[in-house]
Amino acid sequence: MTATSPAPATTVRPRLVLRGPAVLETQLPDAAVVLDGGVVTYAGPAGGLVPAPGDDVVSLEPGEVMVPGLVDLHCHGAYGVDFSRADAASIREAVSGLHRAGSTTVMASLVTDEPEVLLRQVAMLAGLAEEGLIAGIHLEGPFLSEVRCGAQDPRWLLAPDLELAQELIRAGRGRLRTMTYAPELPGAGALVELLAANGVTPSLGHTACTAEQAHESLGRARELLAAGRSGGRPTVTHLFNGMDPIHHRAPGAASACLRAAEAGNAAVELIADNAHLDPYIVATMFDLLGAGNIALVTDSMAAAGLADGQYRLGPAEVLVQDGVARLKTTGSIAGGTAAMADLVRNAVGAGVPLPDAVTSAAAVPAGVLGRGQELGSLLPGASADILVLDEALVPVRVMRRGSWL
Repeated sequence: MTATSPAPATTVRPRLVLRGPAVLETQLPDAAVVLDGGVVTYAGPAGGLVPAPGDDVVSLEPGEVMVPGLVDLHCHGAYGVDFSRADAASIREAVSGLHRAGSTTVMASLVTDEPEVLLRQVAMLAGLAEEGLIAGIHLEGPFLSEVRCGAQDPRWLLAPDLELAQELIRAGRGRLRTMTYAPELPGAGALVELLAANGVTPSLGHTACTAEQAHESLGRARELLAAGRSGGRPTVTHLFNGMDPIHHRAPGAASACLRAAEAGNAAVELIADNAHLDPYIVATMFDLLGAGNIALVTDSMAAAGLADGQYRLGPAEVLVQDGVARLKTTGSIAGGTAAMADLVRNAVGAGVPLPDAVTSAAAVPAGVLGRGQELGSLLPGASADILVLDEALVPVRVMRRGSWL
């Protein structure tokens, strides 16, 4: 009889109990959050929990607060990496940096580009989504308005092409999650139908459409999504940016987007970086729409996390001065340079209560992804994604999927 080696001992990690102020469904001054196997198993008043023998109990420092990991639906890059042109290794490095900065869930966004480039990048990003590194892919174009193209390269803008859209969906292998489109373009209605039928959330933006066109398109998108598997709602790409300003005799898309969001039929993106939007507008949107209808997004590009200088956004050259990115050719704002934690801090600085800012930076975008039970909260059953913020709301510790980064 041949002797066999004993099986290696299995290391059992103790439960981790974090104690201190926390933003759960409300803000609790003395909370306990229990993490076991990468999942939240308890979150509530500290008095409602008796730690078990062997638990690893950690108390926050004075002034610190726990919030759920933040979820960025609109991110073009960071740390010198442009998702629209970079290779997989560079994107892995940049996304890991974003995770460490508090965006524990990131959706990779691509700007309008040559169809061949879009197809290549979508296929490559689908692989990173399958690895769990990113949460999916957002296409900002190419079916956008030339009048309101912003930093999108007008050379590659197209009227909705269902054949190309289908190719992009196939290349994404189920990981294409949202697409920005202009509803006034010919064929936009059929595009919305195709996207919804394939589990892709239509996101109205970069548009010169009328209020009536926006109202009709968002309403149709809502009907289609609500009837589908996701039961979701459309979004609005960076509200107010890339669309006509509201005028009392020409209300434009923004007015219809506000009505849809207030009714709970759309979620609007806000870039609360104090460059794309005035802080007063940010606070006003929270007052009028409610945090549950707002998704804070960075729209960050390659300069995020780095100093001023020259960068790229897809095919375009970008100059960043004083933290504001602009196209070298036209001066149009070309993405953001802030992190999600910066947006939370800016929103609070504008007068938004911290629980509301966190809802819009975590729970709402997680819901857009159809992963609201798993991400964006500290409720039992959720993934162990946690930020510990200091008194100035700057991240001091970040946990992703149960591991400190």
